[in-house]
Parts: sequence; C-alpha cells; structure tokens
Amino acid sequence: MSEQATQTARRVPCEQCPLRANPHFRPFEAEELKFVKQFKRGELVADAGSMILSEGSHSAQLFTLLSGWAFRYKMLEDGRRQILNYLLPGDLVGLQGSVIGEMQHSVETLSPVVLCVFQRDSLPGLFRNHPGLAFDITWLASREERMLDENLLSVGRRSALERAAYLIAFIYQRANRLGFGTGRKMLIPITQQHVADTLGLSVVHTNKTLRKLVDRKFIRWHDSACEVLDEAGLMELSGWSGLEEGQRPFI
Repeated sequence: MSEQATQTARRVPCEQCPLRANPHFRPFEAEELKFVKQFKRGELVADAGSMILSEGSHSAQLFTLLSGWAFRYKMLEDGRRQILNYLLPGDLVGLQGSVIGEMQHSVETLSPVVLCVFQRDSLPGLFRNHPGLAFDITWLASREERMLDENLLSVGRRSALERAAYLIAFIYQRANRLGFGTGRKMLIPITQQHVADTLGLSVVHTNKTLRKLVDRKFIRWHDSACEVLDEAGLMELSGWSGLEEGQRPFI
C-alpha cells in the first residue's frame, strides 16, 4: 500500500454513512447494520495517485469506497497498462484477494479518497449469518463481471470514436446516479493516458479521438479531467442505451 495512504480511526459511524442517504442504495436491515458496524475496522484516507492494492499482494482487508474515484488495472511485464474498470463510492474493493488469496489486479486512486476498511477473516460470518449481505456481495461481483463484459464488447467491436463515447457516457452515468453532478459541474478526473489505457489505444490516437468529441461539443477537456456536455450525443454515437441498474446494494 502506498505511503500516501494512511489508516485512521473510524470517523463516520455506519448509521450516519452518507451513502445510506442516497436512494440509489438499498437500505440495511437493523441486524445487517449491526453486523457491518462490527465488520468495519476503520477508514483509510489516501491522496490521488495512491496504490491501495497491488497485483500479487495478499491483503487481510477489503474496502468499500466511501468517497472519491479510483481504478482497477493490470500490467504487462514491459510496463504497458490495461485499465479494467473505474471505482466509485459504494464499490467493493479487494474481494478477489479475499476469496482467491492473491490480488490479480492493482487499484490506484484518481482523486483523494476515503475507504471503509473491513477484515477479511470476518467474511465467513457474513455468509453464514447474513444471507442478505451475502447476496449483496454476490450481486456486486456479478455486476463487476457484467461491466467487464460490456467493456470487452466495446474494445473488441466499437470503433475508437465509439469506444471513447461509450466510456465517457458510462462513467458519467454512474457518477451522476451517485449525485456527483448535483448542483455543480461534474469533472471526471481522468487524463488522456487513462482513456488510452482503458481503450487499448496509443495516446496520440486517443488525443485525436477525443478531439473529435470536443469538436462535436459532446465533451470539454480540462487539465486532467473531462466534462460531459452532451450525454445523449455520446450514447447515440456509441450505440449504448444506458444503465439499466435500479437500486443497488453496498457493504
């Protein structure tokens, strides 16, 4: 874990968790909330660019992203990077290492983040005594698989321009449902290198592709951030009908 990431005492009681106030997330039953309070060991605060988990590591902890942005990725031996997915508040981080025993990907922050910390050795009790929470974890893992399926379809079959439009619309809709754009301009904290590493394109090709979206006034590019101007235009260009996800769980 990066030296920029520091463990802190619990700051946000589970009853006052800001995610619980968001209607996008399903409410906990009283017994579930009691268990999650015991399951949680504290919070982790990290700056942008911090490594939360590294490929090949064995972690005794897993996390829920409470605030901020992060991404999952894998590296080739020569240093080339493939970004697998982007993580937003409510997403579970590190489940793979908890189940398999060794992380098969790395996780890095895009912005300052706060993560709820859970001890891996408490998972058996969750599955044994709280079937609702066990289903939630299974749902979150299945959702992650579904998102990877969609991303693989996009990389394999969409043109470069369609890929970029899909990626930005997808991230934008996810963040918008969490209230990132409520009452203020939403800036997605990604660079053109992040986009290139997600889409499997060179930075030069990515720059030319994003310029076309800018020229069509679908997006505005800032320093290390992207602003969506025309969500419907991005969706139409990519041939994507949008998120179908309703109320969802989190731990």
